[in-house]
Amino acid sequence: MKHITLCADDFALHPAVDAAVVALAQAARLSATSCMTTAPRWPQAAQLLAPLRPALQVGLHWNLTEGHGQAAPRLVQVLARAYSGQLRPAAMAESLHRQLDAFEQHAGTPPDFIDGHQHIHQLPGARAALLHVLHQRYGTQAPWVRNTVPAQWGANKATLLALLGGWSLRRALARERLRHHRSFAGVYNFDAPTPTAYGARMAQWLHDAQDGALLMCHPANASVPGDAIASARTTEYAYLASPAFAELLQRLGVQLATGPQAAPPQIRS
Repeated sequence: MKHITLCADDFALHPAVDAAVVALAQAARLSATSCMTTAPRWPQAAQLLAPLRPALQVGLHWNLTEGHGQAAPRLVQVLARAYSGQLRPAAMAESLHRQLDAFEQHAGTPPDFIDGHQHIHQLPGARAALLHVLHQRYGTQAPWVRNTVPAQWGANKATLLALLGGWSLRRALARERLRHHRSFAGVYNFDAPTPTAYGARMAQWLHDAQDGALLMCHPANASVPGDAIASARTTEYAYLASPAFAELLQRLGVQLATGPQAAPPQIRS
């Protein structure tokens, strides 16, 4: 039996995302969701989560690039600042503390885990702030962190993601003895035209993933206006809610599981 954490990103972004997460969690088709506490609807959306826990782990989706209708830096701008040394750890720590405060105020507990919208948590400056805040705020009870090193390497978006900071993050988490997953999957160009096509990708991800990996998804049960991946969201939801997904899990011997219980072995520098 292979244990995989299936995490739906962007909870609180839009009611259609929240409804999809709730429905999939109730059907045991998800094991985690990460929440955008910067979203105006977060206080309202947070009330939906308590009945789903602890079977559904709930984390913070640290956000620097989604403005929820207001001006916000684009990812390419954040990348440029990160790799030119302009993402100051002190400012990043302030941002993270502020979003954690909002999470705890409305969810009633610390997050089970932390990841980043568009994976910003792995970037220079943000990465240092994350490690500092985890130790300062939570000590030995720190939430686990999404590791973005892919289950399979190749000339693809997932490998680029790892090279842009995923491998450095994984080494830092191991060095600091912070809990994280063995590997990461679910990265694609949001271009699956049908639920069947997305299901084929899911089958490959689950086949390639190690026991203890995390696989991300972005479901919504209706179109999210103005969202660049609106079509992909409804396609993902249609597949994840279908009997075909349940049959795939059974055929591959995959059990959806919550996050890592202990830090993986330390990686030598």
